[in-house]
Amino acid sequence: MAADIVLATLNARYIHSALGLRYLQANLGALQARSTLVEFTIDAAPLDVAQALLAHRPRIIGLGVYVWNTTQTLAVVRLLRALAPDVTLVLGGPEISHEPEDQPLFALADHVIAGEGEVAFAELCARRLDQQGRAGEVPPKRIAGGLPDLSTLNLPYDLYTDADIADRVLYVEASRGCPFRCAFCLSALDAQVRPFPLEDFLQAMQRLLARGARRFKFVDRTFNLSPRVSGTILDFFLGHIRSPDDPKALFLHFEMVPGRFSEALRMRLAAFAPGAVQLEVGIQTLQPSVAARIDRRQDTEAALANLRALATDTGAHLHADLIVGLPGEDLTGFGLGFDRLHATGVDEIQVGILKRLRGAPIARHIDRWQLLFSPLPPYELLRSADLSADDLARMRRFARYWDVFGNSGRFTATLPWILGEGSAFGAFLSFSDWLHTQVGQTHALSLQRCVHALFTYLVDVKGQPPREVAEALAQDYRRVSRKSQLPAVLRGHVDMGARSGDSQAPADADFGYIPDRQRRRQRS
Repeated sequence: MAADIVLATLNARYIHSALGLRYLQANLGALQARSTLVEFTIDAAPLDVAQALLAHRPRIIGLGVYVWNTTQTLAVVRLLRALAPDVTLVLGGPEISHEPEDQPLFALADHVIAGEGEVAFAELCARRLDQQGRAGEVPPKRIAGGLPDLSTLNLPYDLYTDADIADRVLYVEASRGCPFRCAFCLSALDAQVRPFPLEDFLQAMQRLLARGARRFKFVDRTFNLSPRVSGTILDFFLGHIRSPDDPKALFLHFEMVPGRFSEALRMRLAAFAPGAVQLEVGIQTLQPSVAARIDRRQDTEAALANLRALATDTGAHLHADLIVGLPGEDLTGFGLGFDRLHATGVDEIQVGILKRLRGAPIARHIDRWQLLFSPLPPYELLRSADLSADDLARMRRFARYWDVFGNSGRFTATLPWILGEGSAFGAFLSFSDWLHTQVGQTHALSLQRCVHALFTYLVDVKGQPPREVAEALAQDYRRVSRKSQLPAVLRGHVDMGARSGDSQAPADADFGYIPDRQRRRQRS
């Protein structure tokens, strides 16, 4: 279908959906009928993407650029320039909004919109389409999006298709901005938190629910900043709960401030079925001096107490973030923080390496702390005054292996054997180092391979009793694998009778994740 305006991006995975593009399309006014929205994944061949975009015979192509797709987007833009030099290319998104002049993408674009682009993009399209074929003033190359009045924007949620609702996570937002100024985060550049009109937002959610939507991921940076707003939204969704065993039951994801969990908020979260709510809680560091250095205002003790209470009193799935490489934090300091966070009972600890996102204030610490970042996306730290290149290589492996053996929830019976009674960080780092010497990689770790490695490590290296280790591994394997026969390394050590439990897990060709709802039921 021909369209004068084509909006597109390359998502990291198919299950993701581009909320920003839908905002742009929803606010095109009369031009919306002359537009279309197309999404790809970063695995798509650049030439296939370029040809698919040009098949619409567009006059304007708008592309969303993010840290995860900037390399692939550059390839697509180069092809578009070669194949259709007369098409107007408009780029937007966080990756191109800051420090654009040193990016090849900026040189190839006709226009770059920095920041929130709903109003600016609509105005630009109107001017460019009006000027096609006649002389006129050309809009500037770099356009500031500004901060639109959120009460005047058209909400984009009706643009989610039936296929989106059936197969993808739906991204929604009740507010924009963040009150904190953490140096590693682009949200530090936001001036304030701006809420959308609550009644309009809830009406939009009601329409999505009526169409069958059940998976909502809130992109608000601080969902629980306002007790009144967060309480109203949670009450709204609580009013739409059906049977907890309904396979189409609600799933909600929120990013919350760790120090702001009132008793009323915990009670609301406890009313949801186990696993129906996932909370992403940014801890990042548990060293007060490091937190102060990066302008992160955090009551560490309150945050830890809240996490312990949430783990005990609610069925929420708790995902907490820690960053390796913050200025002034070495491996010892990070490990102490990891141990304290692990002791709270959170379901996942997401270990991330510090990144220098374009525009983020972390740049002011580069000289003092000798921060060397990769010039390639996602711009991870390579070396610092506190961490050598070898230290950071170890921690990248640690992060990946922790995802596989810790965060995945597939080894709940076996993980305690790895971690032992002392430092969880120290124990798992030792396992991570050993595993790398055995497999030499952090990818393509099949379930069978993981079971064999764990048995070898725990029995041959750590001297644990073979039968007890095998029984723990068999319990985990039987829960997550569809295969009826145990791996060969376990046979002879465990009862080979009928398997117990009802597995709902995918086949084990590649190691994946247990759905949150199933994992929380295991923990409960």
